Amino acid sequence: MTTVGSGKYTYDLIEDWPKLPAGEALGVVSSVATDSQDRVYAFQRQNPPVMIFDRDGKYLNCWGIGAITDPHGINIVDDVVYVTDRSDQVAVKFTLDGKPLQVIGDRGVFSDTGCEKPGDLVPRAAGPFNYCTEMSTSPSGDIYISDGYRNARVHRYTSDGQLIQSWGQPGKEEPGHFHLVHSLLVDPDGKIYVCDRANRRVQIFSPEGEFITMWTGMGGPDNIVRDEDGIFYIAEQADESGDSHVSIWDGDGNVLERWPIRHAHGLEVDSHGDIYLGLTLEHSVDKYVRKG
Repeated sequence: MTTVGSGKYTYDLIEDWPKLPAGEALGVVSSVATDSQDRVYAFQRQNPPVMIFDRDGKYLNCWGIGAITDPHGINIVDDVVYVTDRSDQVAVKFTLDGKPLQVIGDRGVFSDTGCEKPGDLVPRAAGPFNYCTEMSTSPSGDIYISDGYRNARVHRYTSDGQLIQSWGQPGKEEPGHFHLVHSLLVDPDGKIYVCDRANRRVQIFSPEGEFITMWTGMGGPDNIVRDEDGIFYIAEQADESGDSHVSIWDGDGNVLERWPIRHAHGLEVDSHGDIYLGLTLEHSVDKYVRKG
């Protein structure tokens, strides 16, 4: 078995971790999330969009057929599931068993950013949405949505879905400028950590969108999560070396550990400290079991 990391951040790798029903195979796994029972939700770009497994990889259930067109981000907070349906231009809240609770956005209606090719630096920022990427909630109850492949914005909503504000402009260097806003995380203090993927940095903002600082020195950040000890985990696209990585950071932006991985588009850490990676190229989920 492959072992990676060091010290308290030492892990054993289990490749292709899910135990699928006979004849089943995963599609492109865009992201992964875990609930309060450490069940793992694989968010894939085929039917059924949501596949659920226990900690040992045993298949439990599925949902989402007909409800989600283009899976991108999935995030579970207090056992509520927050997903983005990227090209359908909506962000949706579900119960753990797939009952819709709230839809933000108008299906198929996209804002005018002048961007034709997803991932290009957009000519201009605009309102919600144009290929939204991730949705999460905050301690205040406000909802934040990153937007995304054809926009350069973070949007803040009330808990009942009323837009409060948007921030961000297209750009490569200045704080608050984005090129492919790919994911976000809200910490217990309400700070917003934004994966500015094509700029290879994570920008950190106050709950009101005021720039605080940024973390650099990484490959393109696809996903960022935080564990119960305040440690951050980032799935990084290939850097100058050509390798994708998982990196572990403290709250001050110091790298504690980093190792090469198969290309991961999504990442999650459960209550045991185990890491799950959603793989787009290999159509699978890898698990890193914490040993340290």
